[in-house]
Amino acid sequence: MTTTPDPTTAGLADQQVRCPVTGASLDDFPFSREQPFAPPARYAQLRESDPVPQVRIPTGKTPHLITRYADVRAALANPAVSSDVRIPAFPAMGAGEQEAAARARPFIRTDPPDHTKIRRMLVAEFTMRRTEALRPRIRATAERRLDRMEETGAPADLVADYANVLSTTTVLELFGAPAQDVEFFRDVTRVSGGRDSTAAEVNAALGRLFGVLNALVDARLANPGEDLLSALVARYLVPELITRQELLSTVGITIVAGRETTTSMITLGALYLSRNPGLRERVLADPSLWPSVIEELLRVLSVADTIPLRVAKAPVELSGGTVPAGEGIIALLGAANHDPDEFPDPGLVDPDRAQKHHLAFGHGIHQCLGQNLARVELHEALSALFTRLPGLREADPQGSLDVKPDSATYGLESLRVAW
Repeated sequence: MTTTPDPTTAGLADQQVRCPVTGASLDDFPFSREQPFAPPARYAQLRESDPVPQVRIPTGKTPHLITRYADVRAALANPAVSSDVRIPAFPAMGAGEQEAAARARPFIRTDPPDHTKIRRMLVAEFTMRRTEALRPRIRATAERRLDRMEETGAPADLVADYANVLSTTTVLELFGAPAQDVEFFRDVTRVSGGRDSTAAEVNAALGRLFGVLNALVDARLANPGEDLLSALVARYLVPELITRQELLSTVGITIVAGRETTTSMITLGALYLSRNPGLRERVLADPSLWPSVIEELLRVLSVADTIPLRVAKAPVELSGGTVPAGEGIIALLGAANHDPDEFPDPGLVDPDRAQKHHLAFGHGIHQCLGQNLARVELHEALSALFTRLPGLREADPQGSLDVKPDSATYGLESLRVAW
């Protein structure tokens, strides 16, 4: 397919957009999930009939979706596929996302050498050995939250009372930031990652976040500690290897992205296990299965499904079609992780599955930096939760789920549970 001009005004964005080759009306994207444990059914239809389609996103642009596992891997590893948010065709999903990101320059929205410099700065801090060292602290946080839930009694909100506190506290403690007001960071994430947020709203939210982080940097310059922020200040900011803005942006995106995705995974993982008692009882009887269960939950739930936004700098040849140079790409992690050619019976969480190379953390040079920490958090959060509360269940089983309406990460606003 060849590209269509991006409708950049509100009037044009409301007009019907058609595929220039077939003349068919383009799908409006994103699609809604019909149920919480699988991507939209439309993904499977496209994977079979039109695996690299153009769609229309809320900003009026018409990027290509990539729906096959092999094609998603190939695109994300292709050096001709750019993550630079400043490129006009970058398929930002929210009205304020592209403008704010172009100003803040988070490293996940940059290309080498800018991306390489920041990633090398962080990669040693997120090795398996270092994240394993955090396991006792994460478990202690989980146990304290469960103590509080049992003291208060059912029902509880699994998001606000457990998942959000655990994930946010973990990443804040890593940087030596005060963890008392976890709701502040949740609110910043809600606005900065919301597809309906304007550029002014995103900039204001990031301004509040950077204000808090800037004060922390000043404190570390005056009195260094043993935390990751102190190390980054001493090793990179003081010798002027990075600017203060680069440091603030890097720490900010790591906190925001780290807490949001893990909160969603803890909540949805707990919901899946509560609705599948056979699997829950099996892993509780044999805790050695937890790592395999975690990997399968990551694959099946794919909460960061639409995070890999890209632009083709040159034609990208894929098994399902070609993305011409200069056009946007959305590499659908959920579609890839539910590709039956790669994962037979893809909707099943199967701890015995032989193929474990899912794409929940992406692929290529932008693969999630915090994946080792996320795995430890999920393991400790879910094992502590169901060891203490093996009868955990939805408090309102007949009610509809409170799905976040416009977030870049799939998840729930709240989940009332009893035990």
